[in-house]
Amino acid sequence: MLTRRDWLRSTAAAGAALSLHPRVLRALSAQEMMTRAIPSTGEQLPIVGLGSSATFSRVARGDDVTQLRDVLSTFVENGGTVFDTAPSYGTSEEVAGRLAGDLGITDRIFWATKVNVARRGGGGADPAAARAQIERSFEYFGVDVMDLMQVHNLGDMPTQMPIIEELKAEGRIRYIGTTLTPRGPQYEGLMQAMRDYPLDFIGVDYAVDNTDAADEVLPLAQERGIGVLVYVPFGRTRLWSRVGDREVPDWAREFDANSWAQFFIKFAAAHPAVTCVTPATSNAEHMIDNLGAGMGRLPNEDQQQRMIEFVDALPQAG
Repeated sequence: MLTRRDWLRSTAAAGAALSLHPRVLRALSAQEMMTRAIPSTGEQLPIVGLGSSATFSRVARGDDVTQLRDVLSTFVENGGTVFDTAPSYGTSEEVAGRLAGDLGITDRIFWATKVNVARRGGGGADPAAARAQIERSFEYFGVDVMDLMQVHNLGDMPTQMPIIEELKAEGRIRYIGTTLTPRGPQYEGLMQAMRDYPLDFIGVDYAVDNTDAADEVLPLAQERGIGVLVYVPFGRTRLWSRVGDREVPDWAREFDANSWAQFFIKFAAAHPAVTCVTPATSNAEHMIDNLGAGMGRLPNEDQQQRMIEFVDALPQAG
């Protein structure tokens, strides 16, 4: 399967686009990164964030995490704030928290993590274990107040959601939510949770070749005033495999997409329900490229449809 690294090797134009130094990015963006308001409070968040699954998680498990230090520094110095992680992403929480502390940027990050100690196969969650997992996240990040805590993948909501609601009431958590990464019929459970609980956020997968969430989930989020974090806008590596060595179409410049990463992120960000798109990366150049998607214009509805049709016509990822 083609990864972004493979794609960069196969196209000189893209490689040149991604060799931007942070100061070049700042020069290119006389305007600030686009922001979206959290519906429940109006607080503004940059529309492009940073995820920590996939490559970030793999590097975090290694002995040399210099790459991740560079990614976090580049991210924050160029206007990013939302860092999405989870205890299930290996050592991502621990390593990111330590690096942020070393860099002196802990207070500049919007820390978004998750809790889930429910057993696979539908087993219930132990409340004591859930509380312990949450406390470890506080410890790893070195914060007294967590920005966002979500119940991961709807895990035992009746047990785990009241715990984070309680911590929010105590002022230890600012925002609460839940996530669901599988798509399809399981969205019914997510939408029921959106109706049953006072959620500030949900987290879902959404991409140019995976638009199921736009049918009902995203409209319900708008209706109920719930913020949305978008995961895997690249379909992990799926979309890189589909575009292969093709160049970004010329018409993508109509909405200021100068790379495939920006094409994919801008598509996800264009939906009005979306608060922040959080692609994962362990490469500082990729981080710069991703942040560039938060500059300039977003595709309108006609352009989004053209993007969908363009990608639909490509070969499926093998």
